[in-house]
Amino acid sequence: MSAGVLLLAGTSEARQLALRLAQMPDYQVTGSFAGVTRAPQALGVETRVGGFGGAKGLAGYLNRSGTDIVIDATHPFATNITAHAAQACAETGIAHVILQRPGWQAQAGDNWHFVDQLEQAAALIPKGAVVFLGTGRQTLHSFANLADHRLICRQIDPPEGPFPYPNGRFQVGRPPFSVADEIAFFRDEGIDWLVVKNSGGEASRSKLDAARALGLPVVLQRRPALPPVATVETVKECLSWLKNR
Repeated sequence: MSAGVLLLAGTSEARQLALRLAQMPDYQVTGSFAGVTRAPQALGVETRVGGFGGAKGLAGYLNRSGTDIVIDATHPFATNITAHAAQACAETGIAHVILQRPGWQAQAGDNWHFVDQLEQAAALIPKGAVVFLGTGRQTLHSFANLADHRLICRQIDPPEGPFPYPNGRFQVGRPPFSVADEIAFFRDEGIDWLVVKNSGGEASRSKLDAARALGLPVVLQRRPALPPVATVETVKECLSWLKNR
């Protein structure tokens, strides 16, 4: 009998894992997207979209669906669903693992400034700077204190409304972007500083490589702490965990 797997998705690793599990008869996989991105890439397995209603709602879903295993392969900064999954699995006794890729490490020539909260970027960036916000539209409330700067926020989907501040605008684009693409974009826009979450991954590292090439400083938000559950860093490690659990 196959094991029921709920795969909390939203990363390239989640999609890679889903495609692997779809070929393995020992697992019956349901992927789950939060619904933040309007047209996410297909996982190749049965997929649901939308929230669960907190930890209690997720626990109810796990019991109703007969889920045996939860794999949290969400974004490293998707703190709510990660916390809810840990709580729901603890309450229901369902096996649970977090698949989270390693964070970025500074290289020679990088000019990185670490913060715990995005609001702290304002204390580091000089007034009048042109700032690239690579942190997504959902974080824009954190930058109300950058009124003396010009802001550019890149997002995957076209904006549904105007930029929330008069000193900024949206830039629509779907990754991946090459280093050359990012260098050209930063030069064309006259970018002085970047603000980025330490998301990790090769696909989105190009903006940091471009910043290094141009000598641009970067504000990098540290990752939040993970709950005390089993954690793996790669799809291969996750498959090994499944095999040996």
